Amino acid sequence: MERLYSVDRVADLLGLHVRTVRGYVRDGRLKAVRIGKQYRIAHEDLEVFTGRSVSTPTPETAARQRHVEVSSIVEVEAISVDTASRVSTLLTGVAVHRGDAPVRIETVYDEERARMKIVVLADIDDTVRLLEYVKAVLES
Repeated sequence: MERLYSVDRVADLLGLHVRTVRGYVRDGRLKAVRIGKQYRIAHEDLEVFTGRSVSTPTPETAARQRHVEVSSIVEVEAISVDTASRVSTLLTGVAVHRGDAPVRIETVYDEERARMKIVVLADIDDTVRLLEYVKAVLES
């Protein structure tokens, strides 16, 4: 039986953002089939795309390699454009992959309301580290 993966699953396996994977599919760089409104990627096509063997964890290995991810939304009010830019640049610069734990960060600045929203998806340690950086910039 052929193994098919959703775009979300491929993004998790490769440590990429879902939009990046969708872009690869739309550009034709990653072969996929459309089933209803969803794309599905065959295991073999994923291996061709990455140029390496892609293994999916079994229930036994998954339990040993447990991954905990934190979703954090930080809203900062009364923040200047310059400070928001500093925070965004800092977060982008320090977001790194540590093994199988991708760090995903999105920032949005509403200039009209002087409000910034930060979304962090990362493991617990990386989330704490990133939030400490944000706090340091905001308190400086």
